[in-house]
Amino acid sequence: MRLNAIVRVSAACVVVCASIATQAGVRAAMPQGRAGQNGPPPPAPKEMVAADIPGVIKGGTKVTLIRDGFNGTEAVITMPDGSMLFTEQDANKIIKIDKNDQISTYLENTNRTIGLAYDHKGRLIGAQSREPRIAVMAPTTAVVADTFEGQPLVRPNDLVIDRKNGVYFTDAIPNPQVAFRPPPPGRKPLLFYITPQGKLTKASEDLQTVNGVQLSPDEKTLYATNSGTIMAFDVQPDGSLKNPRVFAMSGGDGLAVDNAGRLYSAVAAATGIRVFSPQGELLGTIPAGVPPQSVGFAGPGKKTLYIVGRGAVYKTQMIAEGIKSRAK
Repeated sequence: MRLNAIVRVSAACVVVCASIATQAGVRAAMPQGRAGQNGPPPPAPKEMVAADIPGVIKGGTKVTLIRDGFNGTEAVITMPDGSMLFTEQDANKIIKIDKNDQISTYLENTNRTIGLAYDHKGRLIGAQSREPRIAVMAPTTAVVADTFEGQPLVRPNDLVIDRKNGVYFTDAIPNPQVAFRPPPPGRKPLLFYITPQGKLTKASEDLQTVNGVQLSPDEKTLYATNSGTIMAFDVQPDGSLKNPRVFAMSGGDGLAVDNAGRLYSAVAAATGIRVFSPQGELLGTIPAGVPPQSVGFAGPGKKTLYIVGRGAVYKTQMIAEGIKSRAK
């Protein structure tokens, strides 16, 4: 009897210990707050001061917090009236901030939209990740693309729209911890192009960790963040891509571009926005109070730079200005 009791206690111990270890592993894999621990992150810093980047931002310019505490922050774009939109993806909302910093909900029930852009018909297009698809969100709704070669998209992340109304977008393969559904067997992260006629084509499979995507002002070069690099591609007349190459050795998330062709990359590891020349030279870093996820121009004259990340929204006044012919 005594021996059987000892065996039962030992077996129970193994089960409990294994359960504790499993729970600890799950907790370690879960997303964490800005403090590096589970639970609410600390308040975002109210203000930072930028260093001088000639032609981009004047030294001493303040980068100021508009508001903290959003449930997800991605996809900064400008509206036709100069207001800024971004996605509060984990709350299934799109948020509007006007030139007076007044905040309002622009859309709800957004199917966890991450990337945003306006096309040249005035339609708001979103990269939606819960039911994965590229969709028109306003003023009407419609699905633009949700399958490729008979398989569903996996997790559309970001998009940019060219002057012909073709749509480039990234389709990521997410960490299984945050995936809503498993990817089809053998599916790689892909960069897609939807032609102006509505045909979905594979633009590139030369990326390992696709994320942000952007076009140069003349739309001859497409940029995409790819793990620890930013890649560049030559855009062909039919929208296809050639000559993949490393543009900059830098990680990044969302991308913006100014009318002089400088590229802005939201870099979490730098807690700031890295600014690159059209040749890929690092010109400087604009500070952000939190690890940034997206960046874009909006406001009067498109000379206000908005930075979002980890639930916070910042803005700063620029010398540079964004491209007025498109939302992003």
